[in-house]
Amino acid sequence: MLPIQDLLNRIRWDEEFGRAEFRIGYYDRIERSLVVKALADIKFPKDSHSVFEWNDSEGETHTVPLHRIKAVYRNGGLIWQRTH
Repeated sequence: MLPIQDLLNRIRWDEEFGRAEFRIGYYDRIERSLVVKALADIKFPKDSHSVFEWNDSEGETHTVPLHRIKAVYRNGGLIWQRTH
């Protein structure tokens, strides 16, 4: 399986591949379910290559480790999945 960091780098640096609409599904420990966010709503801090961040409707920043990413969707289709 392709490491998630490699897939995220391909989305970022491969212009043709990266033009698609991407969504990231991660396991939320509080909700105990898969939460899916648009990649456009996610930020990757420059000082850390192991997390991503997103802001909720109240402006609170949530930091999520990359190892919690369980699925990546491209134009609505599942292209990557972690089973454990």
